Amino acid sequence: MTPLWLRFAARELRSGVKGFRIFLACLALGVAAIAAASSTAEAFRRGLASEAREILGGDMAISASQRRFEPGELQRLESLGRITRAVAAQAMAEAPSGARRLVELRGVDNAYPLAGDVTVRGAPSLAVALERRDGIWGAAVEQTLLDKLGLKLGDRFLAGNVPMRVTAILDAEPDRLSRGFQLGPRVLTRPGALEEGGFLKPGLPFGETVRVALRPGLELAAAKAEVRQTMKGFFRVRDRNDAAPGVSRMIDQLEYFLGFIGLASLVAGGLGVFGAVSAYVDGRKPAIATLKALGAQSGLIRDMYLAQIGFLALVGIAIGLALGAATPLLLGQFIARDLPVPALFAIYPLPLLKAAAFGVLSAAAFSLAPLARARTTPPASLFRSDLIGRVSFGPELVGALLAAAGLAGLALVTAPTPLAAAIMIAGTAAAFAVLWGFGWLAALMAGRMRGGTRGAMRIALANLAGPRSAARTAAPAIGLGVALLAAVVLIQSSLLRQISIIAPQTAPALVFTEIPGDRAAAFDAEVARAYGRALTTDTYLRAPFMTGRITAVRGEPVDIATIPRNAKWAYDNDVTVSAIGPEPPNAGILKGRWWAADHAGAPLVAMGRDPAAGTSIKVGDTITIQVLGRDIDAKVAVIRNVDFGSFGASFPLVLTPNALEGAAPRQVAIAKATKAEEQRVIRTLGANFPEVNVISVREQLEAATELFDQVALAVRGAAAVALLAALLVLAGAIAARAQERTREAATLKVLGASRAQVLSAYVIEYGLVGVIAGAAGVGLGYAAAWPVVVLVFEAKWSVDWGGVAALLGGASLLAAGGGLLASFQALSKRPAPALRSE
Repeated sequence: MTPLWLRFAARELRSGVKGFRIFLACLALGVAAIAAASSTAEAFRRGLASEAREILGGDMAISASQRRFEPGELQRLESLGRITRAVAAQAMAEAPSGARRLVELRGVDNAYPLAGDVTVRGAPSLAVALERRDGIWGAAVEQTLLDKLGLKLGDRFLAGNVPMRVTAILDAEPDRLSRGFQLGPRVLTRPGALEEGGFLKPGLPFGETVRVALRPGLELAAAKAEVRQTMKGFFRVRDRNDAAPGVSRMIDQLEYFLGFIGLASLVAGGLGVFGAVSAYVDGRKPAIATLKALGAQSGLIRDMYLAQIGFLALVGIAIGLALGAATPLLLGQFIARDLPVPALFAIYPLPLLKAAAFGVLSAAAFSLAPLARARTTPPASLFRSDLIGRVSFGPELVGALLAAAGLAGLALVTAPTPLAAAIMIAGTAAAFAVLWGFGWLAALMAGRMRGGTRGAMRIALANLAGPRSAARTAAPAIGLGVALLAAVVLIQSSLLRQISIIAPQTAPALVFTEIPGDRAAAFDAEVARAYGRALTTDTYLRAPFMTGRITAVRGEPVDIATIPRNAKWAYDNDVTVSAIGPEPPNAGILKGRWWAADHAGAPLVAMGRDPAAGTSIKVGDTITIQVLGRDIDAKVAVIRNVDFGSFGASFPLVLTPNALEGAAPRQVAIAKATKAEEQRVIRTLGANFPEVNVISVREQLEAATELFDQVALAVRGAAAVALLAALLVLAGAIAARAQERTREAATLKVLGASRAQVLSAYVIEYGLVGVIAGAAGVGLGYAAAWPVVVLVFEAKWSVDWGGVAALLGGASLLAAGGGLLASFQALSKRPAPALRSE
């Protein structure tokens, strides 16, 4: 037999869901945002997993820098399965016209690729394209290089001092994603071309990678253990389970950030859920009073309305899941071909289950309190239309608190970094509390200020000070949406300004690498001749350039496992090292003193702040640096701030010149230049210094700006979801008071108020709500964005006042528009029927 409460619930649901449209929309929007973010991330993960061997180029990839693999090492690797070797270096490509461009030169053997396919145009196959004919090496090059140098298929060019011919256009390589960031277009050729050009000499910055396709029956773990026993010196091993670690981390972080925005939308929309349930229960007062007067127990009332709300919550969640599941499918239809990362767009259950869990917990957290008020209100109060029941400790309050804790717990469990999730959750909770307090204070101030006003302003302030003030109901949700959007806009504007304006002013325009140490003075003269003026330290700096590794601190070998994550880069990889006598510009000294230019004592070192902090190094400590094949024990004389984007000596480690006495390392130089000077320098160096690589920082910054704009647009769109949820809350607040507004407007008209006065009062009231929420939201967005820009990204803080004004004005206008709609609705009925409706 069907329980009585369920029969009553079904009977009331048959009358429709008119009062629950905002409820459904708020839940559906938040659930859809979370489901879409999680489903899209899962599509990328599945895509990476399905093509892991192709992305890596095999089952394993073993890389070494500044050296070739020894015959014994290759023989052991061949015992694991099929192998292919590739060498890579940077070189300047020069067209017959004199145009020059830095390229990523890569030599591959006949076995390449072991997995996947290389796509080329203009040649029947890669093997044919890379054949050496008439003493000229064949090369498959990216279209970008042809466009930059004005080349076409069949044309010759120089890579360093090696003649090459464009025999194919390189469209795709299966292992491109695993190799990470590249400074220039790719040129694919044979290893012999790099050997002929002298790119593979010991000490030069080249790398060799051996990829292995394991023989049948050999386990990956066993193969990796064999490699670690076989290889000598420093090397890096990756396998198909971690083919593109940087991309995987980025997907995790983007999923969490976008999912967090969806969660914030659910929280902001929670006020809409709370308001919709409150309005519905308020509208059912006569039915509740009648049932209680006829002897219905409080539990029956609670269960009856809990069943209705639970059913409608499931409907809203189902709508959100459908939208969230469809979004990545639609995304795949339009942009799948343009994505740099493989993706398998489909419907995945786990992301949808996670989004559904968030939806259920959010609905419970914000729906149970209004039900408690209905359950605890006596029948007499209900007949007087006075819903005075207070929320006391009971099953509803316990359920709401458990659901809120569940929301926070689920966010923590599903986050890639729980600490960051905890900070964001705490920040959102604090922001919500601040916004609620701001709304309460605004209502209080409105009550005190209305005595000094008249007309429409007095009515607006009186409504703001009333018991159902929109300043307390809608302002927190609107403010949270504005805060999220403001934080995104402020972070974006600061970082974009750093990339597009500040960095070009403070960073070098050109970086020169591979300058022969014995011809450094001649190189300076060549650059000065291209500039047409003398070089100064304000525009040109040159220093020795090496790579080395910190192997011991205070006489103890480095234990990588004990070093904090933010400092590991300086200990488990080679870092750049220089040797400089006089104190360089922008030295950034934090502790210690720079040595004398002619220092002749024991080797000293200036160390970057982050590597020093990683192993608690102080001035006076000794570190061992392996550089140029020997160990150097140096005393730390300086700890300094190294700004890698500034015009200065951006080396984590700087030694005294006597530490490298007798060596002639290659040098690196940086220069500031106009676009015209940049072109003259690049062309001039082609004649006498073709081996010197020239990196255009300006081009890299322009590419970074374009990429940042694309990412920022997507993030702003996601953040706008929270603002949309806030607008739904505003619509819910207007709908909840529709009948009351109608009676109010009728009373004002009877007392002589004109339509214009009523319209003005409501527009002013909701416009002030928008101003209050917008100002509080912008302030909170500022507070959230500043530490991210200054402390996390270490960029210069700058405010996009235009964007801030647009957010503040937009919030005010949208809220005022809501007031206008409310007034039209209130004025649509004639006074007599409206006053008799009670």
